[in-house]
Parts: sequence; C-alpha cells; structure tokens
Amino acid sequence: MGPPRTPDRAVATEERHKLMKVWIDQDLCTGDGLCEEIAPAVFTLLDDGLAYVKEDSEVKNEPGGSGGMAAVPEDLEDSVVEASEECPGECIFIEQG
Repeated sequence: MGPPRTPDRAVATEERHKLMKVWIDQDLCTGDGLCEEIAPAVFTLLDDGLAYVKEDSEVKNEPGGSGGMAAVPEDLEDSVVEASEECPGECIFIEQG
C-alpha cells in the first residue's frame, strides 16, 4: 500500500494540537480576573462579574460550565495552565484528549 500520504500526516498533527480544552465552573468563580490577565485570548469576565472561556471571539456562556468548553490554541496552552494554577477559585478545568 505504501506510506501514508502527506495530507493525512498534516491532519493527524493538526488534531494532536487541538487536544487541550478548557472550561470554567462559574459556581466556583470568584471574579478575581487573574485568568483574563494571564490569557485574555481565552478568558473574559462578563457583566455578571464571572469569568468565561472564549474560542476565537465566541464567548462560551450558554449554558456555562462544562457545556461551555473551548478548544485552546497550542500557543496559548502554557498560559491556560498558568491561569488554572493561579486561579483563587480553582474553577478552571483543563481536559486533554
């Protein structure tokens, strides 16, 4: 059959980079805003004073919680992990795979 075609490898590599996802449990959120300071491309505070994740420019606030999960761009993964570690409410949840 021969080796896999190059486009298949590119797709597999792209899939591997989309493995990290993040969501916030708003019931635990203190509204401190550290997450938004650390990774403003991924986190935002809304008028209710709570943090939400966003994917591109779409804020994941319907319904919130794990239903509002966002994919994390590879270049922002370290910032998202840092935000999770620094969060005083321990409300940022990261899922791999």
